[in-house]
Amino acid sequence: MGTAVGIMVGGGNIFRGWSAEKIGMDRVSADYMGMLATVINALALQDALEKKDLFTRVMTAINMEEVAEPYIRRRAIRHLEKDRVIILAAGTGNPYFTTDTAAALRAIEIEAQVIMKGTKVDGVYSDDPKKNPQAKMFKSLSYLEVLNRRLKVMDTTAVSLCMDNGLPIIVFNLQKEGNLRKIVEGKKIGTIVKAK
Repeated sequence: MGTAVGIMVGGGNIFRGWSAEKIGMDRVSADYMGMLATVINALALQDALEKKDLFTRVMTAINMEEVAEPYIRRRAIRHLEKDRVIILAAGTGNPYFTTDTAAALRAIEIEAQVIMKGTKVDGVYSDDPKKNPQAKMFKSLSYLEVLNRRLKVMDTTAVSLCMDNGLPIIVFNLQKEGNLRKIVEGKKIGTIVKAK
C-alpha cells in the first residue's frame, strides 16, 4: 500500500519488569529481563512476517549483533525507504522506560506520521469496558485530556513526547481483521489523540 511500517514489540506475554519488582526483584534487572523478552517476540514476529514474503529487519536498543542489528536512526530510515518492515526491540535500552515511551521516541526519530497503538478494545474508553458496560468510547481526545483524565492510552511520558512533537496516536482494536488496513486507507477507526 506504499506505507512504511515500523513495529515496536512488547514482551509482556513473556515477562513484565514492573510485575517482578512487585515481588521483590531489583527493578533494573527486571526491566532488562523485560527488554530481552521483547527481543524474543521481535524474532518470532520477524519469522512470521518473512513467511508472508515481507522483508524485515529486527533492530535492538541493546547490542546483540548475532541476532539483530543495533538501532541506528539513519539505518532504520534507510530500511523503511527500501520497503522493509523494521521491528524495534529492547525498548530504549534503559530501565524505567516503558515500551510506550520507546515507541513514541522511535516514531519521532524516524519522522513517523502517526503511532498506531493496537489493543484488545476498539479505542479509548472513559472506564474499563469489560468491567463497566456503561463506559463511553471517545472518537477523539487531545493530549491534555488524556493526561488530565489519566486515561490509559499510553504512559504519561509517551503521551507527553507525542504532544511536544505533534505526533498523533490512534488507539484501535488490533484483533479485528482489516482494522490496520482501514486506518492506512484513512478510515476513522478507534480513537485519535492529537492537538485540538
